[in-house]
Amino acid sequence: MSRHVFFVGISCLVFMIVGVAASPARCQQPPYDLFPVADPPYYRVRFEGGTQPGQLIFPVNYTVWIPPGTKSLRGVIVHQHGCGEGSCKSGLTGAYDLHWQALARRHDCALLAPAYEQPENADCQMWCDPRNGSAEAFQRGLTELGARSGHPELSTVPWALWGHSGGGHWAGGMVMLYPDRVAAAWLRSGVPLLEPDEKRPNIKAHSLPDPALGVPMMCNLGTKEGVSVKDDRFSGVWPANERFFNAVRSRRGLVGVAVDPLSSHECGNQRYFAIVWLDACLTARLPTTTGEALRPMPDEDNWVAPPTGTDAVPAKEFSGELKEVSWLPNQVMARAWMQYVKDTAVIDTTPPARPTNLRIVDRELTWEAVADLESGLAAFLIERDGQIVARLPEEGRNPFGRPVFQNLQYSDTPTQPLVPMRYVDTTADRDDGPTYRVIAVNTVGLKSAPSGCVKAKR
Repeated sequence: MSRHVFFVGISCLVFMIVGVAASPARCQQPPYDLFPVADPPYYRVRFEGGTQPGQLIFPVNYTVWIPPGTKSLRGVIVHQHGCGEGSCKSGLTGAYDLHWQALARRHDCALLAPAYEQPENADCQMWCDPRNGSAEAFQRGLTELGARSGHPELSTVPWALWGHSGGGHWAGGMVMLYPDRVAAAWLRSGVPLLEPDEKRPNIKAHSLPDPALGVPMMCNLGTKEGVSVKDDRFSGVWPANERFFNAVRSRRGLVGVAVDPLSSHECGNQRYFAIVWLDACLTARLPTTTGEALRPMPDEDNWVAPPTGTDAVPAKEFSGELKEVSWLPNQVMARAWMQYVKDTAVIDTTPPARPTNLRIVDRELTWEAVADLESGLAAFLIERDGQIVARLPEEGRNPFGRPVFQNLQYSDTPTQPLVPMRYVDTTADRDDGPTYRVIAVNTVGLKSAPSGCVKAKR
């Protein structure tokens, strides 16, 4: 199959190459190209496309969020969109995702989201293969963002990489090129090629260096991408993932497979496993002191599981060939994996943090909140004089998985315009001077303690 894109209908493209399939642009909802304000703690740089051999040919935007109050960053979490114009534009909101910010905040990491300006009919390989200039542009972006944010260490700290489709190809390629810099990589529906493929002669394979075998990687895809559905336009994703898994695991690399039982190429509910899996890897690998080398993953509590199975067992109790089974870092992640591959309902028993800094001007309430690490944020309850009078939003929107407060696009990023933490009470009697509180609700329905009180003026 050619490395170039193919059009289906008016705006839905299919790009199948080494398991990389472009997100259908028709699945994105306009507006695509609004630039959210990048005032601190957000920072943004944009580079024009290069014209010299080896340079990135597309313009690219990098937006980063720095956790407020962080004195020294320990790493950077990268949320990389997939192929196609719609997916590229959806990357503009990646750094504003409250759920991914919770992971970054926990580990004193920055959250960075690239957004390539790839035209709809252009070759995605020109950015999702990092050797085509995107690796160099990414590192240049880190250096410039580090200078702008007052965190020069941003250019040298380790990376935790998440990528969807072509972004998974990019993230996996970065592991092959820079294994000493990558703490962990989550590859959703896209992997790099590790050996030449005569059916795809125009795609250059990556070599698999020994240090890459120590980088935790998770191949995550929907069951309809070739596992249970063999004749779908995304059915080439699983064979590509299987080849990648076999190549890495045959050399005892730290790679697993997590099949989403509900989805196809859309991201579905993967974030509820991806974020806690990355949390476990970052906890184990990030050095306590900025500038030190990544720590190796501990091996005393590893679990294993059949790549497309549903049950995991301790590695010490497994009697078969370890090279044929998925690697899981510990018992907690093994249990989360078993829940995820069954129905994606990863269990969470911890409520979100209480909202803070509740303010009122006239009848407009505003507040701040930190997302629950395990289950994010679904909504806020508005309490007036001890009674719940509103839910914001009344009904969350996410056609691809659990409804969330910020809503989600196909590429796992918030919709635009960004949803504000704001509520205007139009039903209160203005002569009463009511008292308000706000309660956060996560995506499994657990409620936070109420915020502090604020009283409206008469």
